[in-house]
Amino acid sequence: MLTLLDQLDKGTLWRSPGGIHPPEVKFLSNTTPIGQLPLASTYLVPVPQVGENCTLAVKVGDSVLKGTPLTQGTSIWHLPVHAPTSGTIVAIEPRASNHASALPVNTCVIAADGKDTWCELVQNQLDDLSHQQIVDKVRSAGIAGMGGAAFPTHIKLNPVSEIDLVIINGVECEPYISADDRLMREYSQDILAGIGIIHRLLTPKRIVIAIEDNKPEAAKAMQAAVSQCGLPAGSIRVTVIPTKYPSGGEKQLIQIITGREVPSGAIPAKLGIVVHNVGTAFAIHQAVTQGKPLIERVVTVTGKNVSKPGNYWLPIGTPVDHVLTATEFTPEPDQKVIIGGPMMGHALANIQVPILKGTNCILVPSSQEIGSSPEEKACIRCGECATACPALLLPQQLFWHAKAEEYDKAASYNLKDCIECGCCSYVCPSDIPLVEYYRIAKSALKQAADEKQQAERAKQRFDARLARLEEEKLAREAKAKEASERRQASMTGTDKNAVAEAMARIAAKKAAAAQAVTGESITEESSVTTTDTTEVPKGKAAVAAAIARAKAKKAAQANADGTDTNGAETDSAKTDNMVNVDANDSISATDAIAQEAPLSQKDKVAAAIARAKAKKAAQQTDTAPLESTETTDSTPELSADDDKKAKVAAAVARAKAKKAAQQAETAASDIEVSNTEISVSDVNDAEAIKKAKVAAAVARAKAKKASQQAETNTENGLSQTATPAVDSTASVQADVNADAETAVNAVATDIEVSITDVSVNDAEAIKKAKVAAAVARAKAKKIAAASAESKTDAEIESVDETQTEANVTSPSIAATLDTATTEAEAVLPSVESAAEPIETAPLSSDELKKARIAATIAKAKAKKAALAQEANASSDSSVTND
Repeated sequence: MLTLLDQLDKGTLWRSPGGIHPPEVKFLSNTTPIGQLPLASTYLVPVPQVGENCTLAVKVGDSVLKGTPLTQGTSIWHLPVHAPTSGTIVAIEPRASNHASALPVNTCVIAADGKDTWCELVQNQLDDLSHQQIVDKVRSAGIAGMGGAAFPTHIKLNPVSEIDLVIINGVECEPYISADDRLMREYSQDILAGIGIIHRLLTPKRIVIAIEDNKPEAAKAMQAAVSQCGLPAGSIRVTVIPTKYPSGGEKQLIQIITGREVPSGAIPAKLGIVVHNVGTAFAIHQAVTQGKPLIERVVTVTGKNVSKPGNYWLPIGTPVDHVLTATEFTPEPDQKVIIGGPMMGHALANIQVPILKGTNCILVPSSQEIGSSPEEKACIRCGECATACPALLLPQQLFWHAKAEEYDKAASYNLKDCIECGCCSYVCPSDIPLVEYYRIAKSALKQAADEKQQAERAKQRFDARLARLEEEKLAREAKAKEASERRQASMTGTDKNAVAEAMARIAAKKAAAAQAVTGESITEESSVTTTDTTEVPKGKAAVAAAIARAKAKKAAQANADGTDTNGAETDSAKTDNMVNVDANDSISATDAIAQEAPLSQKDKVAAAIARAKAKKAAQQTDTAPLESTETTDSTPELSADDDKKAKVAAAVARAKAKKAAQQAETAASDIEVSNTEISVSDVNDAEAIKKAKVAAAVARAKAKKASQQAETNTENGLSQTATPAVDSTASVQADVNADAETAVNAVATDIEVSITDVSVNDAEAIKKAKVAAAVARAKAKKIAAASAESKTDAEIESVDETQTEANVTSPSIAATLDTATTEAEAVLPSVESAAEPIETAPLSSDELKKARIAATIAKAKAKKAALAQEANASSDSSVTND
C-alpha cells in the first residue's frame, strides 16, 4: 500500500465535495504585466490592521519615510504597520473602514511628499541568520497571509507540532482575480526563494505547489523555477489540479492534495500540514533577504466599467477612489464597487477607504456582468445549497436558525466551519442571500463570546479583589494581635493588678445595679397600686418610675424653698427631704430598669406622657410654699399676737396646700395609669407616635401657663396678708381651693392631651360629649359658688378657732364635691365611647378629685368634638367649592 508521500510523488489527487463552476472572466486582467499607478496625495493607514494591543509610534506632525513602522506592540498576534510612502502625519482619527459595514477605525492619515523615499533597509544573507532571527524579521515586516485571510505568517512559521507537508497555494479560484497568476509568471524565482526560507524553518518532507489547470503559463514558470532551485531533489513538486470553485480554500485544497479532512474546529497544523500563499512566499523573501516590510501588494483591478483593467502594485493604504480614478473608472447608476471577487467579496458603502494587506481585487462590474440583487423569495427546500456546499454543511438549516436569530442553534450546525464561499447563494433558485445571513449570525456569536469573555475577566478581577481585601483584613488582625501580645508582654505586675481591680469594680457595679433593679421594682409595684395592680405590665412600672423621677426633682426644689428666714427647716421641708430620698431610690430603680430591660414603643410613649404630667403637677405645688413664705415676710408691722396668728395660719395653709397637691398628684398618677393604657393602645404606628409627641408639646405649654396662673394667684394672696388674721385665713383657704383646682385642671388638661388618639367620629359620640360638657360647666359653676360660701368674714381670735374654722370649711367643700361627683358619675357612662370607664364605686377623698377630673375631661372632649365637626364641615365645603 502506497504511503501519502508516495501518492504525492505520483501526483495522486482526491475529489473534493461540493463546489461550482462559475464563468471565468480572468482574461480582462491577466493579459498585461503587473503595472504601477501614480502616487496618491493622501494615504490612509488603519492601525492596527492585523492583531491587537498596539501603540502608536508616531504623532501628528511627524515626518515619516517609506517603510517606517507606525505601531509597536509585544503581543504575539500583533503585526506592525508601516508607512507606504514618505510624507507627514497630518491626522490620527477615525475613518471609514474597508468593510461592508464601513464602521470607523483609527487611521493614520499621511500626506505624501511625492518623493517616495525609503527608510534605511538592512539586507541579510540567509545563512547568517538563525531560525528565530528569520521569524523575527518576518514578524517585524508585518507579513500576513496574502490570500485574503490575513493570518499572521510568523505564527505559521513557528508551529508547535512537526510539519510533514507544506502546500503553496497558487490556485486562485475566483473567476475575476488574476493577481497570483501574474505574480507566478513574473516573479517565480523570488517565490521559490521564499519557499526555500519556509523549507529551512519547517523542514517538511514534501512541498507541493498547487496551481489550477486554467493557469498553464504560471504552472510552466513555477516548474522552471523548481528545476533551478537549490532545494533537495524530490522534496518539491508542482501539482496541477482541476479548475473548480472553491478549490483554493485551505481545507478544500488539503483534501484535494492529500485526501485528508481537517476536523471541525481544528487547524491543518494538527495534521502536520501548513498552507502558504504564493504572495506570502514572495513577501517572506523580500523581508528576510532585502529587509523590506510589507507595504505593497499586487491587486487586480477589473470589470467592464474600468478602462484600464489589470494587476497593479498598490501601496497599503492607497484610497480606493484614487485607484479607480487612475484606471479611468466610468460608473453607472447604482454602481457597485466590490472588494474581492464576485463570490466572496463585499460591496463598499464608501470608496474613501484604503487598500489592506488582504485586499487582492477591486471589481467594478457593469450591469450586464452582475445585475441588481433580485428579490428574495421563499425557500422551496430544493436542497441545491446542501449539494453545492464544499464544507458538507446544511445551509438550509443554518438559514432558518439565522433568520430566526437562533444563533446558538445555528452554531450547533457547525456554522463556524462555513468558509463563506457563496456557493449556496449562487445555486439558490429563490435568490436568498444565504451568506449574508451566515455573516450576521457569526458576528452575533462573536459579540456574545466577547461579552462572555469580558464578564469572565470582570469576575476574575472581582474575585481577586475580594481575596486581596480578605488578605488585608487577616493581615490587620494578625498585626493587631501581635501588638496586643507585645503590650501584654511589656505590662508590669502593677499594671496587671490595676486592670484586674478595674474589672472587679465593673463587675461589682453591675451586680449592685441588678440587685437594685430587683428590690426597687418590687417597691415600686407595691407603692403604685391601683384597682388592677396585679395586672400592671412592666411598661406601667416604667411609667410609674418616670413619674417618681419627676416628683423627686420637684420635691428637691421644694426642699430648697422650705426653710424659714432663720435657716431652720419646717416640717414640710423635712417631709420633702424624705420624699426626695424615696424618689432618688425610685430614680435609681427606674434607670436600672431602663438599662437592663429596654422598653417597647408603647412603654416609651407612656413614660414620656407621665413625665410631662408629673412635671406640671409638681410645678403647681410650688406656689403654696412661696405664698406662705412671702405672706410671712410681708407683715413685719403686725403685733406679737397677730404675728403669731399669722404664722399659725400660714403653717396651716402650707400644710393644706401640700396635702391638696399630694392628693392631686395621687389622682393624677391613678388616672395617668388608666389613661396611659388608652393612649398607649393607640400608639401602634408612626402616625400615633407623632401625635403623642405633639400632645406632649401641648401639655408642656399648658403646664407653663398653669404655673404662671398659680404665681398670679399667689401674688394676689400675698397682697392681702396685711389684713387681720381672719382675712388671711380666708384668703389662704381660697388660695388652697384655687391651687387645688388649678392642679386638677392641669392634670385634666394632660389627660385631654393623652386621650387625643381616641377618635370621636360618629354623631352619637359627639352628642354625648356635648351633654357632658354642659354638665361639666354647671358643676364648675356650682363648685365655685360653694368655694365662695366657704369663706368666712368673722375674725379668728385664737389659734384653736382658726384651726376649727379651717376644719369646718373643708367639710363644706367636701359636701359640694360629693354632690358634683354624684352628678359627674351620672355623666361618665355617656363618655364610654370615647375613653375607658373610670371606677367610681364608694367615694373617698381621692375619688372626689377623680370626679372633678372626669368633668374636666368631658369638657375637653366636647371641645375636641366641636373642633372635629368644624374641621369636617370646612373640608366638605372645600370639596364643594372644588
